[in-house]
Amino acid sequence: MKGTDPLSIGELAERTGLSVSAIRFYEDRGLVHPSRNAGGQRRFLRADIRRLSFVLVAQEFGFSIAEIAEQLKRLPEGRAPTKADWTRISREFRAHLDQRIARMTALRDKLDSCIGCGCLSLKSCRLYNAGDAAANKGRGPRYLLGDRPDVAG
Repeated sequence: MKGTDPLSIGELAERTGLSVSAIRFYEDRGLVHPSRNAGGQRRFLRADIRRLSFVLVAQEFGFSIAEIAEQLKRLPEGRAPTKADWTRISREFRAHLDQRIARMTALRDKLDSCIGCGCLSLKSCRLYNAGDAAANKGRGPRYLLGDRPDVAG
């Protein structure tokens, strides 16, 4: 097999470490776009090895399939992404990761102080939500996410 020959789904699975069913799943989600040969078998470009590797790494960072698909739409079809392509995507991912890290750090710090405080005072507890007063501020644990009980939503 030459370095430019298309890959079968089995060969792509072997190169990426993904199962054939996972590759089909990613295809269904529009992350790879194989062609079909005369016999109807999928044929993938070698660039799809990098695309699927990117998917795996992005998932490890906690990005959703939809977020990953949005980024992959910006990459060229039919050729391996360049360093400039990856740099552009990594800048955007870095910004998202920095935001997630900041939110997770703030949440961790709030939980540390809350769980270990021993105050036993529901009036000052950030988890306390008497009468579901936080409902007008949105869904989820509003006070832990940064909303304050004394500020109108």
